[in-house]
Amino acid sequence: MVACVSSSCAVSFKMNGANINYQTTHSISIADFPNNAAMVNPTLSAALSEGIRDLYSRQTRLQVLSKGGDLELEGEIVGYDLTQGAISADSYAAESKLTIRVSVHFTNNVYPEESFEKTYTAYQTFDSSRLLTDVQDDLCNAMITEIAENIYNDTVAKW
Repeated sequence: MVACVSSSCAVSFKMNGANINYQTTHSISIADFPNNAAMVNPTLSAALSEGIRDLYSRQTRLQVLSKGGDLELEGEIVGYDLTQGAISADSYAAESKLTIRVSVHFTNNVYPEESFEKTYTAYQTFDSSRLLTDVQDDLCNAMITEIAENIYNDTVAKW
């Protein structure tokens, strides 16, 4: 008689970095992020809100809702600022810097101790000889990606 003993072990890699217990956490509600900055980009609110929703949809199995989720994200754009950066030899600004600040309130209804409020900031610089209207969309897309990834990391990746 020959006895065969077998054991197995599974290794799981999560390429998205999510650290979610899907047995207890099933959904996330992501409210619209209104633009309450002094300087307003009319498309920024919708682009930021959709960028955040898209990231959670692609990177997790959470159902994305407009309200009432196990996890809740809400906030507002509190800053959209254009400042002059480096000064060139002829005393003119060589660079301009566009900065976005987003205030976020995260509520974890499953593990309330993980809830927090935080402000996220991202900026991009561009040559001052260019008009903001010419570079704004590309700069905002890069900053939205950065802010969305930072929010994601703080809420579900726990990095």
